[in-house]
Amino acid sequence: MESPSTQNTDTTDYSKYSLSNFPVTAGDKIAVWFSCGAASAVALQQTLLKYPDCEVHAVNNPVIEEDADNQRFADDVGRWLGVDIERAFNPKYPAGSAVEVWTDRRYMAGIHGAPCTAELKKEARRHWETKHKPDWHVLGFTVDEAKRYKRFITTERDNVLPVLIDAGLSKEDCFQIITDAGLQLPHMYHLGFPNSNCVGCPKATSATYWSAVKKEYPDVFEARAAMSREIGARLVRYKGERMFLDELPEGAKGRPMKSMQIECGIFCEEIE
Repeated sequence: MESPSTQNTDTTDYSKYSLSNFPVTAGDKIAVWFSCGAASAVALQQTLLKYPDCEVHAVNNPVIEEDADNQRFADDVGRWLGVDIERAFNPKYPAGSAVEVWTDRRYMAGIHGAPCTAELKKEARRHWETKHKPDWHVLGFTVDEAKRYKRFITTERDNVLPVLIDAGLSKEDCFQIITDAGLQLPHMYHLGFPNSNCVGCPKATSATYWSAVKKEYPDVFEARAAMSREIGARLVRYKGERMFLDELPEGAKGRPMKSMQIECGIFCEEIE
């Protein structure tokens, strides 16, 4: 199946991402890393459909800087699919606070990523894996992210099942599936944000993004501006110049948010 969004424009050979190339057997343990986004929700649905004889775990790493509606969506998805959404934390940061990580590290984000990703996503994932030892992993890589998936399995790990790519599902398809199921997407999507990441993600450099945060979450914007000043982090780029958030002109715009790729998935190896 080829997604309508990729017809006649995408020449990627998706046959090499067929699930038939992965030796999954009955009883295998599959960890679906659920990030409270539409794609990871549909990835969980597809995994349950494709592997009914496997032990499927849906695992989320809550971060308190996310919009509170994310956890409402997680509960709705769990009821929709008849599964429990497990919550996994880094024992060093049991509150799941990105601000706590930034404060400890005196660092918010840079060319090597963000410490909150390392501590609240990757380390929390590693801690869960050590206990549960999954055979396979599933992430929300859609058909329009085949190149990113390829890069990931080359640089991170190769036991990641491309369930959405195999099904030919794009991000837009995932939104439609969630809507057709009668579920309400997380609040941030309805505000025009391209994903349901933490509010005020320090990996974002777009003036458009930060202007939207200032409009929709003014208290968060002020808090990020104050902390970035204290730490010395120039988080936003405007007209080719890196600057502090409190220097950003009112209503400043950069590239459209729909083209931004900063989704902080469970294995966020890059600024997506």
